[in-house]
Formats: sequence, C-alpha cells, structure tokens
Amino acid sequence: MTKIKLLSVFAIFILMISGCQKEEENSPQQNASTENSSLRIYTGFPETMEGGSKSSYGTADVVLTTGSWNFNDALIGTLVNDHKNGTKAARIENTGMLTMNFDVTTGAAKVTLVYAEYGTDAASTFGLWYSANSGASWIQAGTTVTASSPTLNTATFTLSVSGNVRFQLRKLSGGRLNIDDFSIDDNIVAGPPDNDNITMGNPSGAVTNAASPNNYLLIKAQYDMGYNNSKGECGWVSWHLGSSDLGSTTRCDCFTLDAYLPTSFFRAAPTAYSGSGFDRGHQCPSADRTDNSANNAATFLMSNMLPQAPNLNQVTWAALEDYERTLINQGNEVFVIAGGYGTGGTGSHGGVTSTVNSGNINVPSHCWKVIVVLPVGNNDAARVTSSTRVIAVDMPNKQTVNAHTWGYYRVSVDAIEAATGYDFLSNISTTTQSVIEASVDNGPTQ
Repeated sequence: MTKIKLLSVFAIFILMISGCQKEEENSPQQNASTENSSLRIYTGFPETMEGGSKSSYGTADVVLTTGSWNFNDALIGTLVNDHKNGTKAARIENTGMLTMNFDVTTGAAKVTLVYAEYGTDAASTFGLWYSANSGASWIQAGTTVTASSPTLNTATFTLSVSGNVRFQLRKLSGGRLNIDDFSIDDNIVAGPPDNDNITMGNPSGAVTNAASPNNYLLIKAQYDMGYNNSKGECGWVSWHLGSSDLGSTTRCDCFTLDAYLPTSFFRAAPTAYSGSGFDRGHQCPSADRTDNSANNAATFLMSNMLPQAPNLNQVTWAALEDYERTLINQGNEVFVIAGGYGTGGTGSHGGVTSTVNSGNINVPSHCWKVIVVLPVGNNDAARVTSSTRVIAVDMPNKQTVNAHTWGYYRVSVDAIEAATGYDFLSNISTTTQSVIEASVDNGPTQ
C-alpha cells in the first residue's frame, strides 16, 4: 500500500503538540498481533481525542484530528477522573454514542481502542458497529466488551470489510465510560506494500507494543523507526524517497517533542542537545520531505534526531543526503535506513562525550546508512536483484570526519549488520541478500 502522505497542516501540528501514541495494556478482549505486518494504520489515526473539545454531554459534531465525529451523550473529558493517555479522552454516559461522520476508503481489517471506567463508576458495557453505506445501516463488529476497571485496557475488533466504511461506538449499560486511541487498520494485505517506508524489511523486528520499549516500532506517514527508550533515541529510521516527496516547501526548523511515543517513554525536548557540542542530526532529512509543510514538520520530531558532531551533520552526512536526492533526479527511487551505534562521540567541545541531556540520550560513536537504489517502478522488493546498487556507509561521529568525502566511508551491509546486530533487507530473497550485502559500493559519489 502506498502511504497517504497528505495530511492537513492543522492536523499534524495538533498531533505534534498534543497527540500521544498510547501505551497498550492487555485485556481479555485484546487479540492484537505485536508483529509488524502489511496492514497499515490510516493516516491521522489513532484518534487520540487531543485535537478537539466538548465540555457537555449534549449531542453535537466535534472536529477531531481524523475528521468530524458525532458525540451523543458524550464529551471530551480532561479531568483527573478521566482515565486517558495524554490530556483528553472521550467520556460517554447512559447509552451514548461516538459516530464517525466520514468514511475511510480502503476497508478495515482491525479496529483497536483503549477503554476504562470513568473515575470509580460502576462497570459498563459497550460495542462497536460499522456501516458500509455511509451510516444508512449498521452491523455489530465482534462481541460486547465489559469495562470493569479504572485501568486503561485495549479492545481489538477483527474485521474483513472492503471499500468505504465508518464506525460507531455504542455504550450499552452501566456507569460512565472513557474511550481513547481509536485506530483503524486498512484491509490491504498484499505482501510488502509498495513504497512503504519499511518495504525492504524491519531491521530489528521492532513491534508496536510499549512492553518492548527498547525495540518499539513507531509508524509515521513520513518514516518508520525502531525506538530505543533506554538510549533515548531511535535505533534506526527507514523511509522511501521518490520524486513526489520533493517539492518547494521551505525548511520549517520546528524541532518538537514527539508526542506519538508512549507517555511512559523518554521523549526528548527540542532543547535536549543545547550546549552539548552536538547537532540535532536528522535521520530522515528535512529536504527529503518538501512536498508539503506537514511532512516537512514531521522530520523535526526529536525522535528523528541523533546527536551528531557538527562536521558530520553539516558536511559529510549532508553531502550524502544531497547525493541521494541527485539519484531521484536521475529517475530513481531509493529506500534509506539510517541510525547510529556504539557510545561516545566527539563534538565541537572536543574530548569524548557519551551522553547528553543529563544522561538520558546516548551519543553514538558511529552513524551509518543503507541505501537501496531502484529505477522508478512498482513491486519494489521483488525488483531487487544481485545487481541492484546498494550503498552502505559507516561514519565516525567526530569533528574530523570531514577530512574525507562520504564515499571514503563506504562499507558492506554485512559490516553494518555485524556492528549493529540488525538484519537489513530481510524482505529480499536470501540468495540476493547474500550477494548485495557482501559487496562494497564503488559507484559514483556525485
């Protein structure tokens, strides 16, 4: 599936400021796989309720990040007794309902939400309904769920609905109910999605489960990453770059805390590197997402940064980024995976620095990148052959790195796998991998 990359500027800034990618807790109703698959969460989801406001129970439409929802006997709760991730959750009383006033367009394979009793209210029951005819009629999805705890739990509803579909959540009985983090996975299940950010594979087998904080899969429209909470930074970031990603949008310079990370995780503030002698080094570059302001802004989330020596970030690393875009202008598309390994870099203050931000963020000793170059086309993973150009680099995180051009730092993919423990290009046949991962690129560098 090609990710939908157009998201309104309003939505992305609300999400960056207020939204949270929520920590999930198991419940008897939960049946979600924690393994990565080709099912994708629709752009804008999960609906975190953070982007709207409604302070009374009366019936009204509310514009949220994902679109317009009808709240019937429901409001957006912000009180201490509202059990929520972030600052807001829906609160429903009596037999109230939450109803989407819009359709998603490529069906639904799974709906996931978190729920809890409001305050210390009595247990309640609720269910999920869906409509494939714009709300003219409704069908219940799965079975009724009982909320019997003030602790947030996760309910997962498995479906097989194609085409246009919208959802309605109905409270059926009992005390007041909190609902948060409403997610819809599309129903496209056809191998590695073309142009998906991890078409070439998930290097660490990261999972979207906060119980794996040091190998947490964070999925965005602009890039995917494996986040390492103990190091306070991404382990790897992976993205697709094509001509449609490049436009005339200017660099926003809007560094922002990543509120998509679970609230229990360390989330670096924009000032986390201040005075350290290290740059906020983009992994997915700002210049790779200039098609619109929202996508450019997403590259400035702090989870997409690593502490990089200024001469690495601004000179040698930047030159390789420029070359990647040159490849696009030559009629190619590329898949890029980048990250760091080790501990201890040398920034503008000299010496060796192991951590910044009072020890919360690891300073890598090396920064690496793997680039798969393909002529523009479809079925990308299947088109990789033993003659496909793969560029791998391993650069020291030091001020002296610019003594050489980026081409000097080319190594094999196998060498980076040995240094990081990752498995790159895992969606490619093992026969092809054995060839392209053992080779060191000797192609042009400009």
